[in-house]
Amino acid sequence: MRNLSAYTTLGFAFPPLLASLYREVANGGYGPEYQLLPLVGAGRTVLSDYQSERSSSAGGATPYWPAGVLPVLDWGCGMYAAVDCRSETAAVLLFEPNAIVDDGAAAWFVDAGSLAEWLETRLAGSGWYQEDADEHDDVTEPTPWEMAASRIAE
Repeated sequence: MRNLSAYTTLGFAFPPLLASLYREVANGGYGPEYQLLPLVGAGRTVLSDYQSERSSSAGGATPYWPAGVLPVLDWGCGMYAAVDCRSETAAVLLFEPNAIVDDGAAAWFVDAGSLAEWLETRLAGSGWYQEDADEHDDVTEPTPWEMAASRIAE
């Protein structure tokens, strides 16, 4: 079971829906346009990116990567969609590194209250990341993640 090896490596469990996606659907590599990162394997993976970001964050002048937040999709330009594995709903967060000035917490936004909601939005093609999103009144913009500072400090 891939989730067991992830727990051994990371020290925390995946939310059930995320574990099911990797166990029952595929090892990443799927989704509209941008695809989920693989959990394991050669090259960049969820596990390697999490460990790399946590290490870089801890070693830098401005810590920025929270504990228990797994990068699952690379939007490009250093941006990630990441799942908060400590959230009961598996909230999906947006990491926007260009927002870091003096505070790494400024780079974190809530993209969706749950992984299920985020997946539905992606499949419907109705998220903030769609090319014409600014033309639609019903598109929800990510909001600052209030827990970022405390989780980065861990």
